[in-house]
Amino acid sequence: MVAFVVLAGSASPAVAAGGAGVGDSSTTPSSPSATTNGGQGIGAPLTAPSTPVHPTVPGDTAKIIKGIAYAPAYAPRQVQEIIWAGNQIRTKPYVYGGGHGVWKDIGYDCSGSVSYVLHAADLLKTSMDSSGLESWGQSGTGQWVTVYTNPGHAFIQVAGIRFDTSAEGDPHPAPGTGPRWRPLMHGAPGFQSRHPSSL
Repeated sequence: MVAFVVLAGSASPAVAAGGAGVGDSSTTPSSPSATTNGGQGIGAPLTAPSTPVHPTVPGDTAKIIKGIAYAPAYAPRQVQEIIWAGNQIRTKPYVYGGGHGVWKDIGYDCSGSVSYVLHAADLLKTSMDSSGLESWGQSGTGQWVTVYTNPGHAFIQVAGIRFDTSAEGDPHPAPGTGPRWRPLMHGAPGFQSRHPSSL
């Protein structure tokens, strides 16, 4: 007896060239066929839909769709690069010190994940811990990007969403530990706010 697995599709937001949309038949087939198994035929192992390379949505506010962050089409390129970099590590586990010895690590801690996305947008040359981030950039909140930091924790808010290893304030936290896209945190007492001068 052969069992078929049907992967559910979803609506496809606008996607920049080079990225596949969520619900696109090339990434999320809606019926059992050769494409369900990546064109390998019946009986081949199923492969999960991959994260689109450069997902975008219209406007100036990012959106989180099924754990993937979609960058606003009207945002500056560096803002988009921060978001796309976060997508690359959004399923990695929390590892204390992760992201500080090498950029591509097996897991990331809070400041390692913030450093990773800032580095991807060419806003940081070497990784910093949360104390080091207290002197990065300029003081205060930015128009597009704000890093919140204190000696024990750091997270980044960009274009209306948050990249954070803490699930605080997240009504529907993604599974696992480590850096995940989350809704904005309104108010961060005990944290310094820092931002890049241009954003």
